[in-house]
This record gives sequence, C-alpha cells and structure tokens, in this order.
Amino acid sequence: MSGILTYTPVEEIPKIRDDLRATFKTGVTRSLEWRKRQIYQIARLAQNEAEAICDAMTRDFAKPRFEVIVAELAGVVKIALKSAEKLEEWAQPERPDVPDSQRSWNPTIYKVPKGTVLIISPWNYPVILTLQPLVGAIAAGCCAVLKPSEAVPHLSGLLAELVPKYLDTSAYCVINGAVPETTKILELQWDHIFYTGNGRIARIVASAAAKHLTPCSLELGGKSPVVVDAAYDMELAAKRILWGKCNNAGQICVAPDYILVPRQKQDELVRGFEKAYKTFFPNGALDDAHYGGIVNDFHFKRLSAMLDRSQGEKVGGVFEGRRDPERRRFEPVIVKGVDENDSLLDEEIFGPVLPIVAVDSLDEAIGFINARPHPLVLYAFTEDPTVKERLINETQSGGIAFNDTFQHLAVAELPFSGIGESGYGYQFLRYSFDAFTHLRSSVDIPKSEENNLSLRYPPHKPEAYQVLGSAMNIRIPE
Repeated sequence: MSGILTYTPVEEIPKIRDDLRATFKTGVTRSLEWRKRQIYQIARLAQNEAEAICDAMTRDFAKPRFEVIVAELAGVVKIALKSAEKLEEWAQPERPDVPDSQRSWNPTIYKVPKGTVLIISPWNYPVILTLQPLVGAIAAGCCAVLKPSEAVPHLSGLLAELVPKYLDTSAYCVINGAVPETTKILELQWDHIFYTGNGRIARIVASAAAKHLTPCSLELGGKSPVVVDAAYDMELAAKRILWGKCNNAGQICVAPDYILVPRQKQDELVRGFEKAYKTFFPNGALDDAHYGGIVNDFHFKRLSAMLDRSQGEKVGGVFEGRRDPERRRFEPVIVKGVDENDSLLDEEIFGPVLPIVAVDSLDEAIGFINARPHPLVLYAFTEDPTVKERLINETQSGGIAFNDTFQHLAVAELPFSGIGESGYGYQFLRYSFDAFTHLRSSVDIPKSEENNLSLRYPPHKPEAYQVLGSAMNIRIPE
C-alpha cells in the first residue's frame, strides 16, 4: 500500500454521488445479510491492515502505535462485530403499544435507510472517526461517501486504497481533497451528513445542508472542564487527568481542557502531576515514542502562541514545556493560577497544555462552567454523592464522567453526543444505526373498521358529537 494522497477531480464528484444513489435505488443495500458482510469487512480491514495503518499514522504525526491499536483499530473491530451481531434486532419493525381501538390498524414503525449519506471525518482519530460512522451507515442500509482529512495525507491516501479492497465500490467510496473538493461535495444534496470536527467548519456544513433540508449529525468539541473535589486523592486524580491529556498529545475532542480545583489543593495537585509525569516519561516526552506529535505547523504555532500569551504561571520543573518545531514535538505544559480572561480559556486548546483555575467553592466551579458554552464532556473527580448530584443537575454537557478521563468512550452501549456548541446527534452502536435510519410509520385500516369510522363522514349527526365528547371527556356543543 502506497498511502499516497491523490485528490479526487472536482468534476467527478457529482457523478460519484449519482452513481451511489443509483446503487441505493436498486435495493441491494436493504438486504441484512449484505449489510452484515460489509460490516464484517470493516472489521477485517482494521485487523488485516493494522501494520499499514500504524505506519501511515506514524508518518502523518508520529502517533504512537499503542494509541492507534487501542484507541482506533480495536474500537473499530469491537463496534463492527457488535453491530453485525445486533443488526437484525435493530432493524426489526416495531409494533407500538396503542389503544385497543387501534390495534387492528396494525400500527408499525419500519426502520428504513435514509439513502446516500456523507461522512466527513477529522485528522486526530482518522481511522475510528471515519469507520465508526460508516459502520452505522452500512448497518442502516445506506450508501456512503467518506471524506477524510487532508491534514493526514498518508492515512487518507491509504483509506482511498483500502475501501475498494474491502467494500462494495458501488455503494461506498472515498473522496479526497481540500477546500475546493469539500465545497463541491457540500453543494450536492445528501440524505444525511455526519461531520466530526470543529464548530467553525460545522457551521459551514450545517449551512450547506440547510439549503437541501438535509439532516446532520455534528460531533464537535469544546472546552471540557475537570472538577476536582478537595476530598479526592490528588495524586490519583493527577495521574488519570494527565493520562487523558497526553493521549494523542491532547489532540482529541474529549481531552481535559482545563481544571477547576479548590485553591488550597492546587499545589498538591501539581505535585501529583509531577509524579505522574516522571512515571510516564522518565526522560521527558520530547523524544519518547509513547508520546505523539502535533499534526502540522499551523497547529504547532497556534498552541505556541496561545501558551506564550498566557498570564498564568508555567509550572516548570519536569514540565519544561520543551518544543521542537522541526519535528512538531510539544511536551506537556501545566499552567496554574489561570484566571477567566486568560488566553488559554479563549478557545479549545486541542493540545498538551493544561491550565488550572483555582476556585473557592463548588458553587464557583459550577458557575464557571455554566458561564461558558456547553462542553462535550464534564469530568469530575469526587466520591461525594452530593457533589455528583449537583454536577448532574446543575450543569449541561454532552456527557459526564466521574473519576477518570475517556472511559465513557469505552462503553459503546452509551450514546455519545454533544449539546449546543459541542454538537448534536448521537453515535455508537445502536445510536449510529439510528442516526442513518428513517422511522417510517405505517397503519393498515381493515374494511371491518368501517362501522367504527362511519361517524366521521358528513353530515355530522348528534351521536357523532356525543362520541367525540365522551372520548375527550368534555361536552361539545352540536
């Protein structure tokens, strides 16, 4: 596999879409057995091509092999196998519980595919964030175009080679490119658009979709806070938070973005970070193969500028924050004493910089969170049931995870979604199937119901008003 990225000619994009729509109209994707075969092929792709995928990710931004296997490939295999196993159950028509008078109508909810869909995936986790929604689209019976990110050219080029090798090319294909190609894609009508990325591009996607009344799933990000209770074990909290921040060098939508900690516990938490860092990276993270790089020069410069503008106190010591622009290596940095107007709180960091905001109470922490756009996830380290209840009831976020980072992603049976600025639409297993499925309602009124329906026909007789009034429990004047 060469993994060479070749952009799709813009003029060919409408025909690609039209060919997929023609395939969908044949009905081939409606067969559950056909869908299962395609889903199993996704699992085989992840298993058989692991070496090539790991190599491509290393070449794109030095992503550690362990992270690619655990966080991407293993997840794809798990989701594909589980989806194939559950497909018949998910696709089964539903018979809703209705009043006795309507049961003979055979009310039914059919699970039908939306049609030909578009999946636009990001660069930070380009395997699972491309193939996971694709599994949902296949399970639902849709045809799909994949548009991976040009920011990871080796991986996107590899996907363009692998998809035809494993999947039915009449139903699934990859379109590669940058702004011109994506612009052309978004000019076309799709039956659903699934976009993972940032809010700025999401607005462009949603605006383009609105012109065709196309439904969207927008999986975005935001500044996911971490609330640390004063009574919690600071050393354990630091270890688990730092692990979450160092994954993919912080380049993940659910990375801990900033910490809210009681003022008197700030230094203890910092000492916990120092101990964990020495354990993770005894010689520093700059040259450690278990720590990834920054994806490109733009993001490296963005992170550097954001950090350099900060008025907080860089912790120093083991957190020297060494940077190597040539290799785009950026060591983790802890910044304490950050106030609400600091540059590190302006936008999602999406990198290995972790600011600490000292607060004097849980009320202040909740107020701080609620004064900002709803995050994708709220992390909290506490064993106090009252604190947990208050955070659940008094804040809003896509999800909430207690006493660890990222682990809510490991439970694929839970729906994953943002809220507000962090996106909308659900995914993972059944929820991905549902995203690409239209619930088609049906009734079938038998001839034998005619006597019961006869009162609806004009001219309306007095007994019709009596029956209607009795049904509504009110007196209706004739």
